[in-house]
Amino acid sequence: MAKNKRYQSIPTTLEEDEFNEFVLPYLTKGSRGPGTKLTFYRLFNYLLKLMHTGCQWEELPIEKDAFGKPEIHHTRLFRTFKRWLKDGCFENIFIGSVSQLFNHNLLDTKVIHGDGSTTCAKKGAII
Repeated sequence: MAKNKRYQSIPTTLEEDEFNEFVLPYLTKGSRGPGTKLTFYRLFNYLLKLMHTGCQWEELPIEKDAFGKPEIHHTRLFRTFKRWLKDGCFENIFIGSVSQLFNHNLLDTKVIHGDGSTTCAKKGAII
C-alpha cells in the first residue's frame, strides 16, 4: 500500500494491485459449473463500470475478442454479481477496505457527504 496516496472518492476502476489488496480476499468463487474465462479483476471492473455509468446490463460495453465475440455475456456477469451480493462480498469489501485504509492512516474523513438517507420524516410519517 502506497503511504502517500490519499483516498477521498469511490473508484470507478481499480488497478490490479489495488484489486488484489482490497477486493480479491473477499470474493467467493462458485462451487459448480464451468470456471470463468475472465479473471475476477476483469469481472469486478465491469461491475464498477456498470455501477458508475448506470447503464443497463445489455448495454454494458464489453470488449470483444479477435473474432468479434464479446469476452463474456452480460447474463453471466449478472449471475456473478447476484452470487457476490448474496454471499455478502460487497459488504465485506467495504468493511475490510475502509478499516485497512483507516489503520494505515490513509483515509481522509474531513469531508463527509450525506445522501439524505438520515433525514427526519416530516410530521412523524412512517414510510
